[in-house]
Amino acid sequence: MEKRKLGKSGLLVAPLAFGGNVFGWSANESTSFSLLDEFTASGFNLVDTADVYSRWVPGNTGGESETIIGKWMHQRGNRDKVIIATKGGADMGNGKNVTKAYLLKAAEDSLKRLQTDYIDLYQTHYDVESTPVQETLEAYDTLIKAGKVRAIGASNMSAARLKESLEYSEKNGLPRYETFQPEYNLYDRAQYESQYATLCEANDLGVINYYSLASGFLTGKYRRQADSSKSGARGQTALSYLNEKGLRILAALDQVAAAHHSTPAGVALAWLLTRPAVAAPIASATSKAQLHELMNGVQLQLDAASIALLDKASE
Repeated sequence: MEKRKLGKSGLLVAPLAFGGNVFGWSANESTSFSLLDEFTASGFNLVDTADVYSRWVPGNTGGESETIIGKWMHQRGNRDKVIIATKGGADMGNGKNVTKAYLLKAAEDSLKRLQTDYIDLYQTHYDVESTPVQETLEAYDTLIKAGKVRAIGASNMSAARLKESLEYSEKNGLPRYETFQPEYNLYDRAQYESQYATLCEANDLGVINYYSLASGFLTGKYRRQADSSKSGARGQTALSYLNEKGLRILAALDQVAAAHHSTPAGVALAWLLTRPAVAAPIASATSKAQLHELMNGVQLQLDAASIALLDKASE
């Protein structure tokens, strides 16, 4: 399987990131271990998580996902075979924070939960524009020089701040963001393509986009209002895409999936990998059947006619 570069970091990843938000939430520890085993046995190596996963679950405090991943790596003895991407800066109870002191502590907490002495890709989860980019980048400089972080990335950051950060890094010899994590999928194209795509391509950033399947809508599972009962809150979110545009995209996905003996989800992921800067879409699974659908999808090679059909349906 072809590996893709994460910017200029030297990190090489298979073209799918397992979204670790489900670990400790909709996938318990045993299921999580089984899914991670299947994922890595199939040749994939990038797992994306965050300190805040899954703080939204009643009784959780955050760190549950990292803790499960850490236990799994410790038991399997496979730390050097996995690329771990985690994030800091989200609200862990006292608001979002990307100050130097906060990030240095947040990284240490993540390292403990992950039972490792280094993080492959550490990302700014949410930007705080009142904090100078210099301060955040200096925190990462400290972590990289200490060998605790290999590369850095950004998510949920304005294009202006991302550009400012990249320019500051270059001028001052500080680590630069090598990846960007935006919301991007066949339905939600406008913001990334109008504000970020050119910036990411010009600076050779690896894009690891989230909501790759539009909260599950692009799986084709939600086609009428009654389908919302299939997945609770997630089903309600998916139904927000159930309109003329959404149905047009599903029709195109169905057509391409039939031609390629694939599924709508597989085709939606394959389409993302035709976009210039996308390195590895993030997607989650809570069963092996779902996971195989995702893994097969990112290995699908779409022809020009199929790409054109999807482009037109989703424009």
